[in-house]
Amino acid sequence: MARALRLAEHGLYTTQPNPRVGCVIAHGEAVVGEGWHQRAGEPHAEVFALRAAGAHARGATAYVTLEPCSHFGRTPPCADTLIAAGIARVVAACEDSNPQVAGGGFAKLRAAGITVESGLLHAAAREHNRGFFARIERGRPWLRVKLAMSLDGRTALANGESKWITGEAARADVQRWRARSSAILTGSGTVLADNPRLTARAEPTGDEKAIAPLRVVLDTQLRTPRNANVLDGSAPTLIFHAPDAQLGDDRFAKVELAALPLDVQRRLDLGGALELLAQRGMNEVQVEAGPTLSGSLLQSGFVDELLLYIAPVLLGDKARPLLVLPGLDEMTQAKRLRIVDQRSIGDDLRMLYRE
Repeated sequence: MARALRLAEHGLYTTQPNPRVGCVIAHGEAVVGEGWHQRAGEPHAEVFALRAAGAHARGATAYVTLEPCSHFGRTPPCADTLIAAGIARVVAACEDSNPQVAGGGFAKLRAAGITVESGLLHAAAREHNRGFFARIERGRPWLRVKLAMSLDGRTALANGESKWITGEAARADVQRWRARSSAILTGSGTVLADNPRLTARAEPTGDEKAIAPLRVVLDTQLRTPRNANVLDGSAPTLIFHAPDAQLGDDRFAKVELAALPLDVQRRLDLGGALELLAQRGMNEVQVEAGPTLSGSLLQSGFVDELLLYIAPVLLGDKARPLLVLPGLDEMTQAKRLRIVDQRSIGDDLRMLYRE
């Protein structure tokens, strides 16, 4: 199963909105076939593994990181394919939460006389597809906020200059996190201040099949200027705006616009935006925004993890803060986070935090 999980990683940048899945077929300790889901719309992991195994699949055990599908989508059911190949036993890491499957694959296999076991390396398999499970089970993508700061917790000088706090290695690492994301989200303030491209360069993935993340901009009154890089049509782009925003010209000819309701403070409904992204098949969304939007998402309880790069520089107390959050009266009110991962990236430190 550990080998199947490693195989699934080959689809890190290419399978969305589908989950990343790996499969190993073996007789005892002798592996006769292996494969992984390579791209949405193409054969699933089990199919590639069965092709590699050929006639050796009969009587073998299939180790798969997710319950085999039982429905017709863009490809036939994998459960039927395993049955036809004569597989004797299926060991799955976890059940598929998709309502179209949700135990149906296991039931079909058992009805055909195949022994089915589930739960081996369950937590690792869930972590592998945390975005997929978040979207399916709660109707909201897995939300990661990426931030870069100085040692004294600042993200930019008082005049807004922030290029570059971190080093080249850290910036290249961000590209890999972008490439694994279904969407990259920012606010109009960041577009106006930095004019980001919000694209994932192909170099980090080494895979020409990598799917370009959707660029998402929260722009209440459509302030994005004509020369903004997010309007260049180089990647799919969605701009959320208020219902009363005035379009007025052809600036947005190459992008998609969608109206969102406003909250009592006349800000775009963040929860509504995330729900709409989930409906569009977005599994992981990476936020690359300023301290106000990032702080609002954190305060609203929408942030699943913080990806924080810490650079060995000092910017001073007049520089801009990491997050805009309400003041606290007592230490008991402080939000406590746990470290999931920490490592050096060039001269910088990368930290991954969750609650």
